[in-house]
Amino acid sequence: MITVNHLCKSYRIAKRNPGFTAACKALFHREYEIIHALKDVSFTISDGEMVGYIGPNGAGKSSTIKILSGILTPEGGTVSVDGRVPWKNRIEHVRQIGVVFGQRSQLWWDVPVMDSFELLKDIYSVPTPQYKKSLEELTALLHLEELLRSPVRQLSLGQRMKCEIAASLLHNPRILFLDEPTIGLDAVSKLAVREFILQLNKEKGTTVILTTHDMQDIEALASRIILIGKGQILMDGNIDSIKKGSAAIDETVAELYHSYEVV
Repeated sequence: MITVNHLCKSYRIAKRNPGFTAACKALFHREYEIIHALKDVSFTISDGEMVGYIGPNGAGKSSTIKILSGILTPEGGTVSVDGRVPWKNRIEHVRQIGVVFGQRSQLWWDVPVMDSFELLKDIYSVPTPQYKKSLEELTALLHLEELLRSPVRQLSLGQRMKCEIAASLLHNPRILFLDEPTIGLDAVSKLAVREFILQLNKEKGTTVILTTHDMQDIEALASRIILIGKGQILMDGNIDSIKKGSAAIDETVAELYHSYEVV
């Protein structure tokens, strides 16, 4: 169970005008702007749910995921993930979660994928029998046989993303955070990843929180969506409730963004 109550997070951003004179002036007198990324955010996600957490760029999606995974500490509010406070119980917490950031890698760039997997096994203290079983299952389901001996830098983006997903699941987490997991994937790879996530949820009851701008991912995987905009929860409901006739999901969500004036 994930419970978020009145979550707040802001950032202090340095600002200056362009040009050499402005740069020199900024050395002695800096101007700052406070960006309120999250403002009184609250929601609850039950065990085994698959939830699409959507919103335009800068809405607060990644900040929420980073707080839930223990990377960031909020300024206000409370978070409970299976009874744990993520940023206070980090070691225990990371053993129970898997995180995939489409724009960042947890694999080591110059070594074969298998070496990264072995290192993650030691980091998470995964027992050898459990590791071998998980590796066999993930290799078969994500078709990684030809990739495990290749250095990460030699993989295509789609190949790397499949390895990133496998890496996040080697320790058999109860909760999976996916931030743009299908970015850069071709149509065949996207379908394979979606099918894998659905199977993971069905067979193991893994809770999945998905943030993405690909609304087809949301439509294929999530029955519930939480819409965030300008740091606030704007809507929380069933995806079928926002559909309008035969309109495509992208058009429906774009209209939703406009109706809440978040783009």
